[in-house]
Amino acid sequence: MKWAALTVFIIFFLLVTVLGFVAARWKKADLNHLEEWGLAGRRFGTLITWFLVGGDLYTAYTFIAVPALMYGAGALGFYAVPYTIVVYPIFFIILPRFWSVARKHGYVTVSDFVEGRFGDKTLALAIAITGIVATMPYIALQLTGMQAVLSAMGMGGDWPLIVAFIILALYTYTSGLRAPAMIAVVKDLMIYITALAAIIIIPIKLHGFGNIFHGAQAALATHTPPGAFVASPAQFSVYGTLAFGSALALFMYPHAMTAVFSASSRRVVKRNMALLPAYSFMLGIIALLGFMALAAGVQTKVTSNAVPLLFLKEFPQWFAGFGFAAIAIGALVPAAIMSIAASNLFTRNIYRPFFKKDATPAHEAKVAKIVSLIVKVGALVFILGFPQQYAISMQQVGGILILQTFPALVFGLYTRWFHRRALLIGWLAGIVYGIYMWGTTGYKSTTYVLHLGGATIAGYAAIWALILNIVVAVVLTLIFNAVKLSRGTDSTTAADYHVEANL
Repeated sequence: MKWAALTVFIIFFLLVTVLGFVAARWKKADLNHLEEWGLAGRRFGTLITWFLVGGDLYTAYTFIAVPALMYGAGALGFYAVPYTIVVYPIFFIILPRFWSVARKHGYVTVSDFVEGRFGDKTLALAIAITGIVATMPYIALQLTGMQAVLSAMGMGGDWPLIVAFIILALYTYTSGLRAPAMIAVVKDLMIYITALAAIIIIPIKLHGFGNIFHGAQAALATHTPPGAFVASPAQFSVYGTLAFGSALALFMYPHAMTAVFSASSRRVVKRNMALLPAYSFMLGIIALLGFMALAAGVQTKVTSNAVPLLFLKEFPQWFAGFGFAAIAIGALVPAAIMSIAASNLFTRNIYRPFFKKDATPAHEAKVAKIVSLIVKVGALVFILGFPQQYAISMQQVGGILILQTFPALVFGLYTRWFHRRALLIGWLAGIVYGIYMWGTTGYKSTTYVLHLGGATIAGYAAIWALILNIVVAVVLTLIFNAVKLSRGTDSTTAADYHVEANL
């Protein structure tokens, strides 16, 4: 047991736990209303939104999963850096329109938008189910990050994770989105401190980056299969499709859109898309921790343990505890937002339209709170049912599913040309094909090799599934429009996509 690290860890963990419960009184409002519990009344300004979205997107994935892939497989893991650079210019254009139409019509979820845009409850249901299921492995990834730091401190068994899970569940239930928003400020400051210390202190102790890169290259060559210090030509298509597919998928996730919808104005959303690349700079630094662990001689068969073991080896134990607390809190914040987002989808787009159309706001909020607990249990089941060699695979699996909502959400944001039934069938084709490709690897990899004529192209399964999805949607739209199949009613207008601020 690493008592000094554990003591510091517990102190900071208790601090954010208190903040989680205190948050219920922050920007005080009636939390028995879904828009207040699940979106904090859409009142967050630029700074809070920046911390919230950053805390939502840069998670245990950042500090555990990316360096773990660098540690185990080498250069391929660096795809996470270009993907987080590419994503913001793309969504700088898209998200302000999303925020405006959501604010105008009071949409809490993206499925609310789909139903309003296409007048189709079935398509909205499909988007909601996809969002909920895709969120499960992402929450599981956060719990994997917590497991890694708890294990490094000598806290074996499942009980520490269960305790943290219960605490997370309780303050999410009581405070809603306000809890992760308040905690995100502390979490991000802790992560920046840890990252800066790591990039300064560890290279000094390891005699510079030249020595780190040389040591990492030598260590990767001994792996089975050997890791690549520099991506080989055979990896280019995998690297590129992973980066591009992950970028397109990032803001399709319910938790990302929940954080965006909580902003107070369209301008706040734009500012955040301009400011969030600061996190990408940090991610580039953190990714190199995988190479540092190799150069430092860290030995582990569980790649997720690479960074925690590196911290214990190179930092004083008390500072390692501080870093572990940053990682654990960095897992709790997004896990809370993810469970809130999934419960919003269930309540608004499954429970109310199909089970209780006359649900009061208080009843709706109560159901959302209960479902937020159930979603966390689902994430635990995912960890047990689909163990992955690399924790990052959990995020990639979610990406296969959530990327199939892209045509309905993004294309639908700009045009009504696509037929609602064509989008639904395209979604189904993409989901089935994506799961099939994942299944051919024994559910161990999200990379799939396409055979086109005499050529073979390896790439991220989510991209291949999305291409099929779009082709099916385009072809069937032409057919359905030609036979004049009912297109549903669009309840939005062109002006709705340009609302500037809270009404």
